[in-house]
Amino acid sequence: MKIMFYINSIHHGGAERVITNLANEFSVAGNEVILVTSFKSEKEYVLLDTVKRVSLFDSYIKGALKRNLRLVKGLRKTMKAENPDVIVSFMAEPNFRTIIASRRLKAKVFLSVRNDPNREYGNFLFRFLAKRLFKRADGVIFQTEDAKAWFPKKIQDKSRVIFNQVDKKFFDVQKIEDAKDIITVGRLVPQKRHDVLIKAFSKICDKVDGNLVIYGEGNQRAELEGLIKSLNLEERVKLPGLTSDVPRVLSQAKMFVLSSDYEGMPNALMEAMAVGLPCISTDCPCGGPRELFDGDGGILVPTGDIDCLATTMLEFYRDEKRMGEISVNAKEKAKEFYPTSVFKRWEDYLFNC
Repeated sequence: MKIMFYINSIHHGGAERVITNLANEFSVAGNEVILVTSFKSEKEYVLLDTVKRVSLFDSYIKGALKRNLRLVKGLRKTMKAENPDVIVSFMAEPNFRTIIASRRLKAKVFLSVRNDPNREYGNFLFRFLAKRLFKRADGVIFQTEDAKAWFPKKIQDKSRVIFNQVDKKFFDVQKIEDAKDIITVGRLVPQKRHDVLIKAFSKICDKVDGNLVIYGEGNQRAELEGLIKSLNLEERVKLPGLTSDVPRVLSQAKMFVLSSDYEGMPNALMEAMAVGLPCISTDCPCGGPRELFDGDGGILVPTGDIDCLATTMLEFYRDEKRMGEISVNAKEKAKEFYPTSVFKRWEDYLFNC
C-alpha cells in the first residue's frame, strides 16, 4: 500500500509528532510512505530513511489567499506524481487543501481533527467549510467523542475515534519513589494557562516540599517570568525550557498537572499516565482528559479555577494512598495508548474503511 501523509510542518507539536510516528510505523510495516509538509522547518521530528520526505515550499508564504492557492496547486501536483492509494492529512488548513487538491483522484482520503473543533474550526468560514467539505472524505479520525459530535451525522457515521500513541519508552521508565516536584510539560502559550497553575501553586507552596517545574518554550515566557517574580516565587517555580528527555523528567516528579483551557488529546498528559504519574487536569474541551481518565485514572478540575486547583493539588499531594491508587489506574488505562495497539486501529481503519 502506498500512503501519503500531509501536514504543514513536523517541527515540534503533538500533531506533528503523531503524524511522524505514523509515517515511520506504516513504513516499518512494509508500506511505501511519503510525508509531505507545506514548508521546511529546522529541528524536525526524525523520519526513517525509508519514508520519502517532500516539502512543497522552502519557506512560509505570506498572504492567506496566495499561500493556499499555491499550496493546493503544489499538493495536487505531488499527489498526481506520487499516485498514492491513501492520503491522510492533519489539522484544519491541510484538511481543506487535501479535499480540494485530491478531487477526482483515485486515492482514498482521510482527514484528522487534532484539536477542539470550536477552536480549530471556530470562525464562520472554517465551520461552514468543515461541515460541508469533510463529507467528501472517505473517513475522518477524531481524538475524542466530543470532537466527533461537533460534526454532522453524515460525517460521524464514517468516522473513527483513535487515541494518540505514546512511545514505549514512557511505559518502561522507573519512577523515583521520593520525588517531590509538581511538573507540567507544554508550550508557554495562553492555551496552556500556566498562569493559573502558577497562581494555584502560590497558594500552597508553603505547605509542600517540592517545586513547580514547567517544561516548555513559547511567546509567554516573559509574561510568566514576570508573574513568578511578582509572587516572589523565583526559588519555587522553574521554567527550564525545552527538554530532550521527557521520560526522565516525568520519572522525577511527584505529580503531573495540566491546566489548559482547551486541548485535543493532550500528549503530555498521556505520557505522564504511561509513566504512572498521578495526574490532575482541567476538564477542558473537547473532552480529552475526561476520556483519558475514564473513571479513576486521574482527577479533573474546572478550567480557570485557581482556588479549586490549589485545593486539589494540596489534598492530592498529602494523600499518598490516593496518589498510589491513581498511579496504578493511570498506568492500566495507558495500555490503550501503547504504540502497537494504536497503530493497529489506524491500519484497520485506513485499509478496511
